[in-house]
Amino acid sequence: MDTKLTLKLNQEVIEKAKKYASSKKISLSRIIESYLQSLTTEEEKNDFEISPFVKSISTGISLPDDFDYKKEYSDHLMEKYK
Repeated sequence: MDTKLTLKLNQEVIEKAKKYASSKKISLSRIIESYLQSLTTEEEKNDFEISPFVKSISTGISLPDDFDYKKEYSDHLMEKYK
């Protein structure tokens, strides 16, 4: 079953990722799904190899346990639409 996922990413990364996906004739959602699958499953083989570009999207940054993403996103939108 497919489920919608909303991500906040740097606009430049999104544009580069869209161009990459288009050049490979594959959806960005499929690329991200395969990347997440590769992170969470060691034994299972993916349909295709994850490119270095897609691997570079992962920053490895961890957030504090009390991080309020809803507040941060709300603040972002308030600033954006001033």
